[in-house]
Amino acid sequence: MNKTQAPSASPEAQVLPWELPRFRNWIAVARAHSLWEKVFTEALAPLDIQLAHYDVLANIFHVPGLSQQALAEKLLVGRSAMSMLLPVLEKRGLIERRNDETDRRLRRLWLTSAGEALTRKAMAVHVAEIEAMMQVLSDEECNAAGEAMRRVGKALEARGGAATSRPEKP
Repeated sequence: MNKTQAPSASPEAQVLPWELPRFRNWIAVARAHSLWEKVFTEALAPLDIQLAHYDVLANIFHVPGLSQQALAEKLLVGRSAMSMLLPVLEKRGLIERRNDETDRRLRRLWLTSAGEALTRKAMAVHVAEIEAMMQVLSDEECNAAGEAMRRVGKALEARGGAATSRPEKP
């Protein structure tokens, strides 16, 4: 079989996907991701936030004044998803949406003091859960896995499969 592990065109000689190491490895990554989402969602429950809320809050914490459009691109979601998430966080008093001072078409996002406090608690949970999950790997294995996934991500972005995350000026 060649380096790309392409299945044969002949039905009799066709290699089944689960017989391919890359397929099995991808399934392992996808399964680990699904399990991670379940574990992290459960860990966030006592804070009364969902994973999607945390993603929004953590990104605004990281880049205060991020525009709604830039946030949607960074999270790889559409406007409709943002239009459902942001009002919930705003009503809870966790975020503020403000018009951009120079471009009135843009709305910028800011954490309130309550939003910042909750985000700090959620980030502590996030770090603790990542440490617990990754402790089964050595530092070298962890770094290798991270580097491999960054390369895969770049390859997918190059194919146009995802919006490229671009830093935005606040």
